[in-house]
Amino acid sequence: MNINLQNFIDQYGEWGETMKADGFDEAIIGIDGNQRLVYDIHIIIKILTDEGMTAEEALEHFYYNIAGAYVGDHTPIFIFTYQEFKNEFSIN
Repeated sequence: MNINLQNFIDQYGEWGETMKADGFDEAIIGIDGNQRLVYDIHIIIKILTDEGMTAEEALEHFYYNIAGAYVGDHTPIFIFTYQEFKNEFSIN
């Protein structure tokens, strides 16, 4: 069986309702109990900086254009992960 992102969304999301943030599939870390995709903010910022934005531009773009875009009950969730925080600050 070929497992891919769409299979994952079909299995755990709500058909026709679970929404994706375009261009950020690599940042998806799960689906919550309300069938909303969950994204890692650090990975989104990395994607944006890899596309040529500065870190400041990427953060501004993220908060204004991505996190600020409410499109209903199935709007994706964006989180900072504890693991990434630990990695960033070298906490054991």
